[in-house]
Amino acid sequence: MTTVGIDAVEIWAGKCKLDLPGTFAPEKDEDPDKYRKGLGLVNSSFPDAYEDIVTMGANAAKRLMDRKGLEPDDIGRIDVATESAFDNSKPVSTYIAGCLEDVYEGDFHHANKGERKFACIAGTQSIDDAYNWIKAGRNRGRSALVIATDTALYARGSSGEATQGAGAVAMLITEDPSLVELSTEQGYGSADETDFLKPNQQFPSVDGKRSMQVYLARMREAVEDFESVAWDMHPEDFAYIPFHTPFPGMVRKAGLLGYRHMIRDTEIEDELAEQIGRQPREGEYDDREAYEEAIRDYMDDLKGTEKYRSWYADTIEPTLSISREVGNWYTGSVHIARASALKQAAEEDRDLAGQKLLVGSYGSGAQAEIHAETVADGWEAEIEQLTIDEQIEDRYDLGFEEYEQIHDAHNHDMTVDVEEFTTPEEEFVFVGRGRMNERLYEYVD
Repeated sequence: MTTVGIDAVEIWAGKCKLDLPGTFAPEKDEDPDKYRKGLGLVNSSFPDAYEDIVTMGANAAKRLMDRKGLEPDDIGRIDVATESAFDNSKPVSTYIAGCLEDVYEGDFHHANKGERKFACIAGTQSIDDAYNWIKAGRNRGRSALVIATDTALYARGSSGEATQGAGAVAMLITEDPSLVELSTEQGYGSADETDFLKPNQQFPSVDGKRSMQVYLARMREAVEDFESVAWDMHPEDFAYIPFHTPFPGMVRKAGLLGYRHMIRDTEIEDELAEQIGRQPREGEYDDREAYEEAIRDYMDDLKGTEKYRSWYADTIEPTLSISREVGNWYTGSVHIARASALKQAAEEDRDLAGQKLLVGSYGSGAQAEIHAETVADGWEAEIEQLTIDEQIEDRYDLGFEEYEQIHDAHNHDMTVDVEEFTTPEEEFVFVGRGRMNERLYEYVD
């Protein structure tokens, strides 16, 4: 059977950073540990004045194509996932294709192009679309380019301001992939929710408490749905579990919920029963409220056990290292979580080929998707090509006033002139607008 999955990945981080404990917290008169320990964030990435979702996506895609020796004729579809689009008609994929055509001899005139929108889950949905396209035999031997690119900006002074970020992840979807093979089985949890939305506005309206509840509820539904078509999962089934990561603190809650579900009726629950008792069963309680209170108490106890803490440190914590340094990338967040885990495994010279990942994607509004991935034989050579550590190290460190300037520069409702903080080199840049208010781009050697 032909396998389909992610053959290659490239990451492009915004070239500026905001130090949350060191720069942001003092201006807000807040404890730096609110960010370091509470949210689990150290820095956020921001695009320089000449960067946007097109340049970041095109730069990640070019780096991927150059490294893999690809030409435009090798690509049969370009799907861009974003919730930061600036045009309600023309998809971002056409802008990115136009950029790439300026530096390659061929063109993408026979490639299908589109734009996916479902909050942060759209990147995974785009991978699903590419998978189905290849499995259906409609690709003519060509590959798909999936690009998740976002500037996750919130209104200044809003509650979500500390969880901002900007960057792009480009992924090549092929037969017989070098990085991970995608499972046939998927699980979904979806409902009409208003936890986070942007009704004709750039900056989101967010109900933070509700968003956390919806995230966990939809993840639980997706896990149950996945198990109904795949298998009853066990914590030892997976080398890593990358989750959508708006901020690492949110993943701590998802990891605990998933662990509790997976140990139910297993030898692990039996072992832990000596310390914290068995999990509450709903039939043991007179009403739902009492049952839910008992579950919360059990999870508080579970969180403190050495068994859980060790599993979390091995399986979840490695997925968070990049996110701590770059913040929320919306559609790209779960994909940098995967890359983060594989990068750490490569650094530890860990043999992962044939082992499984469980990927938990989520988009507000709301939908979660759970699927498994099998690490391919060529994963280590592929993941070692990433330069994200160097990008993180080389970012310009914004002062607070400079942060406000760069935020204003990317506010669609404002027109401000901001000097570049960095010097572009061998990359696409935004250079202004054309006669129909379209955005214009050039490649800087």
